[in-house]
Amino acid sequence: MSTTEISASVVMKLRDRTGLSMMECKKALVEAGGEMEKAEELLRKKLKGKMDGRTDRPAGAGRIGVHINNAPGAGQFPFAAIVEIRAETDFTAINEKFVKMVDLVAEGIATGVPGAHTAAMGKGAAALDEVRISTGENCSFARGLKLACGDGKSVFGAYVHHDGKTGVLIQGHGNISVDLIKDIGMHVVANPVRPQGVSASQIPAEVVERERKFRVEQAMESGKPKDIAEKMVEGGMRKFFEEVALLEQPFIKDPTRKIKDLVPKDAQIITFSRWAVGETA
Repeated sequence: MSTTEISASVVMKLRDRTGLSMMECKKALVEAGGEMEKAEELLRKKLKGKMDGRTDRPAGAGRIGVHINNAPGAGQFPFAAIVEIRAETDFTAINEKFVKMVDLVAEGIATGVPGAHTAAMGKGAAALDEVRISTGENCSFARGLKLACGDGKSVFGAYVHHDGKTGVLIQGHGNISVDLIKDIGMHVVANPVRPQGVSASQIPAEVVERERKFRVEQAMESGKPKDIAEKMVEGGMRKFFEEVALLEQPFIKDPTRKIKDLVPKDAQIITFSRWAVGETA
């Protein structure tokens, strides 16, 4: 098929499917002999190579995505996933195609093995490539995590802030509703003091050690011997645990109640993952 035989409507159709310029689409159609699918594949291969060479460009914007399946079917137990996908601009990160792609990536990670993931999978990976090509931006998979349970008594819930830049995935167990988990998730995202663990025992050891060391050094600077300073900080550490353990925090929507007061007696919060775009290297 010659150049003159490729109509503007065909070029426009390829442009709508790829988001690329009319000139690029027309060149691809000429090379593909007018075959739409072949032209689209040529563009994808050609421009993916170009985009792979741009991965050193900073991607400071992006979106948090979550996929949850609390009723997977007979013989299966609930599972969920959270992902962070980055882009170079907020303009791209709020684009409808980007938002849908993030959802697909989260769904793909949810089909994988439990634990941390470093790359998109299946349809999510293909969707990510398409967005990179159509936007010309260094859109990238930053991180992913799948949570799963070994029985049918767990339930997952999530909250993602309206701008998509911060989100939390929470695993509950027992008689706890998805709506309550979402409310707790909103607290985790919005509370001025970021929770470091569900309870004091779940706060990472390095966080506890860093805080204790800081308090001991403060006490010693005031002239106290080290052994006295170490005893003095224990009271302060108890207050620290109350401030950063999720269950001990006053509920942001009703500070007269702590998070532990919201959780039914026959239920518990197992774990949570609070992510913000760009907080990791």
